[in-house]
Amino acid sequence: MQPIFGMIAPMTLVIILVVVLIIFGPGKLPELGKAMGKGIKEFKSATDDLEDSVKGTKDSTEEKKEG
Repeated sequence: MQPIFGMIAPMTLVIILVVVLIIFGPGKLPELGKAMGKGIKEFKSATDDLEDSVKGTKDSTEEKKEG
């Protein structure tokens, strides 16, 4: 089998998904997915804000909003 996603082979991915299903159950999976999505969105927002502050573009956009 060809590995996908770097070193994770398809069979390994299936095993991981089955273990997660057993541990959390089918009722908790939507909640878990929603929480992971929210966390990823917040992380991306925080990294974008940090990147903007490092580049100095955040200060210029705040001045435009005030003026």
